[in-house]
Amino acid sequence: MIAFAALLERLAFTPGRNAKIVLLRRYFATAPDPDRGFGLAAVTGALRFAAARPALIRELAATRTDPVLFAWSYDYVGDLAETVALMWPGTAGGAAPPRLSEVVAVLRDTPRAALPAIVAGWLDASEAPARLALLKLITGGLRVGVSARLAKVALADLTEGRIGADEIEEVWHALTPPYAPLFAWIEGRGPRPDAADAPVFRPPMLAHPLEAEDFAALDPAALRAEWKWDGIRVQLVATVGGRRLYSRGADDISAAFPEIVAAMDFRAVLDGELLVMRAGEVAPFADLQQRLNRRTVGARLLREFPAAVRLYDILFDGVEDVRALPFDARRARLEAWFARTRPARMDLSSLIDFGTLDDLASLRAGARAAAIEGLMLKRGDAPYLPGRPRGLWWKWKRAPLTVDAVLMYAQRGHGRRSSFYSDYTFGVWRDAELVPVGKAYSGFTDAELAWLDRWVRNHTIARFGPVREVAKALVLEVAFDAVQVSSRHKSGIALRFPRIARLRPDKPAAEADCLETLLRLVPVASVA
Repeated sequence: MIAFAALLERLAFTPGRNAKIVLLRRYFATAPDPDRGFGLAAVTGALRFAAARPALIRELAATRTDPVLFAWSYDYVGDLAETVALMWPGTAGGAAPPRLSEVVAVLRDTPRAALPAIVAGWLDASEAPARLALLKLITGGLRVGVSARLAKVALADLTEGRIGADEIEEVWHALTPPYAPLFAWIEGRGPRPDAADAPVFRPPMLAHPLEAEDFAALDPAALRAEWKWDGIRVQLVATVGGRRLYSRGADDISAAFPEIVAAMDFRAVLDGELLVMRAGEVAPFADLQQRLNRRTVGARLLREFPAAVRLYDILFDGVEDVRALPFDARRARLEAWFARTRPARMDLSSLIDFGTLDDLASLRAGARAAAIEGLMLKRGDAPYLPGRPRGLWWKWKRAPLTVDAVLMYAQRGHGRRSSFYSDYTFGVWRDAELVPVGKAYSGFTDAELAWLDRWVRNHTIARFGPVREVAKALVLEVAFDAVQVSSRHKSGIALRFPRIARLRPDKPAAEADCLETLLRLVPVASVA
């Protein structure tokens, strides 16, 4: 446990990607089995404990700390596990800290009622770094700046180029912690793990943002264009070994979308966009958010937010790997496959007819009010390659929208921002009344944050618990991606991904924008 705790501490204070890879590689090379396998599972988010919950930590903290001091400390630190790890009084002369494999076995197999005493004993026996690691395992969020992909890159780095991260990715979902066959393969002690017919994830092909220098070099005749829909990119994997729906980051989201998995009565690996659709119309992203990050969904969510997939590409047609084919050939295969299969809850992404790049620019500009983020441009001769190969795929997102809004309320941030009023609610005019349309806590510099904090403190007119109401005098230029219907806002709408683009102390609040301006941007489908 001490080695794993040291790894987490170093990772948390190491900002560089390459430096984090070095730390991970060293841990995987030196930690014993099965500890290193469980450490790998922890940093990739593959550990789940049914009985251990964050509430357990709160209950333990209540038995050992003053509640007022704990509340103040938690507000300042901003993280439950870190607060308890620092405040835990401990006891002298206790047992040695447990091994990571022991912790995993106990958290996995011990009844919930017996856990508090065991966890308290572990905390008593450990120093602050090990306490933090233990508590992070229970809360399930390590927050050390390591993705599952980065851990796989570190594993590949152990092989000195003999095995690539994409090769590890393609067997990953056929393995379980503590990954003994994986480490044997990486260290040359065993064969490549056999995924057989398991529904494993394949690394997706991604697009580069279209920059000015890219645009100037584009050949319209070589390009194929599709709409970039406002959903999430997914991979549908259906084999004789099972069916899975993966996000582009390789997270298994099958449980949240059982109707999609039920419709995958075929043998193929497909690339597409997950959307909420009603009567053939794409709903706003806010509707899809109602379904994301859920372990289960009930009948109401299935009924009110029906999911569908718009298919972009085909990777495996049956058992045949077609990723090496050019896009035009894969598109023909996809169309033929779709005509044969006609899967429920799926349709094909349409190819857009165009002649010149100016035509595409006009189409992109005209899509501002729809559930479309922009355009995807793909070379017709491009194979399906993992990652972001240069010069093959581009995403041409529409320019962000902006609105001049008036600051209405402010609230202190969390953690390092707990001493600043850094979360801002803003509104626009509906007749002579300001109505809120969103909340932003990003887009400003440290200097601007300090200025905003002073302004809020000097212009407070009322307080509602932690929230301050301010004089309606400061205009903020807010950038956002879309407008969506929201029953939670008095205005009836909310901005998607709002961020403060500019402070406008020069502009009178009376000249801020009106609600009617934003209502014109609401997609028709969401109003219906």
